Amino acid sequence: MYRAAVMVAPGRPVEIREYAEPEMEPGAILLRTIYGEVCGTDVHLYHGRLAGVPYPIIPGHVSVGRIVKVTGDVTDVDGNVLREGDVATFLDVHETCGQCWFCLVAKATTRCPSRRVYGITYSAEEGLLGGWSEAIYLKPGVKVIKLPQGVTPERYIAAGCGLPTATHALERAEVQFGDSVVIQGCGPVGLNAAILAQLSGATQIIVVGAPQARLDMARAIGADQTIDIERYGAEERIARVQELTGGRGADVSIEATGNPIAIPEGMRMTRDNGRYVVVGQYTDAGSVEINPHWDINRKHLEIRGCWGSDFSHFYRGIKVLAKHGEKFPYEGFITRIYRLEEMNEALADVERLQVVKAVVQP
Repeated sequence: MYRAAVMVAPGRPVEIREYAEPEMEPGAILLRTIYGEVCGTDVHLYHGRLAGVPYPIIPGHVSVGRIVKVTGDVTDVDGNVLREGDVATFLDVHETCGQCWFCLVAKATTRCPSRRVYGITYSAEEGLLGGWSEAIYLKPGVKVIKLPQGVTPERYIAAGCGLPTATHALERAEVQFGDSVVIQGCGPVGLNAAILAQLSGATQIIVVGAPQARLDMARAIGADQTIDIERYGAEERIARVQELTGGRGADVSIEATGNPIAIPEGMRMTRDNGRYVVVGQYTDAGSVEINPHWDINRKHLEIRGCWGSDFSHFYRGIKVLAKHGEKFPYEGFITRIYRLEEMNEALADVERLQVVKAVVQP
């Protein structure tokens, strides 16, 4: 039997339940969880802000563990055979069909209507399909990667889902050498975006957010300037970005806050003919008002949404972590490690921004 923390319904306390070891299908893997992630999305799931979630669920969409069972010959994308004892992670997105218009024509598998996600759109009634559990059942066809040499479980989970999400955001942002980049938000997605923007050639990184502990971490990973939203109002923040960028605004701005009120402010922080990438609005947190003339048309502003991530972002993010992980204090992102019995506390701490990164060790 394996224990798991179950989110029963929005607003209900997380419960501990036990599950029998799953029957292994050909091509399946059983992963003994080393670490799972507690993400801002999990807070939104707790508040019921994402449509189509089949509560009860076992949350935890990014995890790392040790393979304890594998049925048949299962290989990764590079053709390496996955074996019992390997420390591995997996793409949480599964069951994209590869046959619909979005998969085949638009090349946008994140919009595939068949797409399902571990820890989010699989019900707890279907089994161990989330990372807040002692073991995770990886269905046949789940895309698994053995952690590269030098990437420890701690470093991987510290980067967490923020890494592939930020990889997708930077792909959308098309940062060029010498760019000034504003990152709104200094949680895991924002911090990963700040790292990847530097590696993409940006020469000025401005991180806007709170609380101070997260801004300190932004400085530690290379941000040139930070702006504390708890000390300065919106107009002051916009003026400060203008001052730091020669009066023009940032070449590229990336929203990674999850708060819709950041959107009109970020648009104004971006220079005329600049680019604004919105990656933090994964769930419905409400509406905001913008003026299309002043905020978009007159600025000649390009706005790009960014939803989720696909295997390429997952794969490339791990490659970057293997090459450049030593240059950045990733492990310092982890503020606290929680037990399964403490997941209600973990959710509250993430919601109150009392941690940079919350991790569960089942």
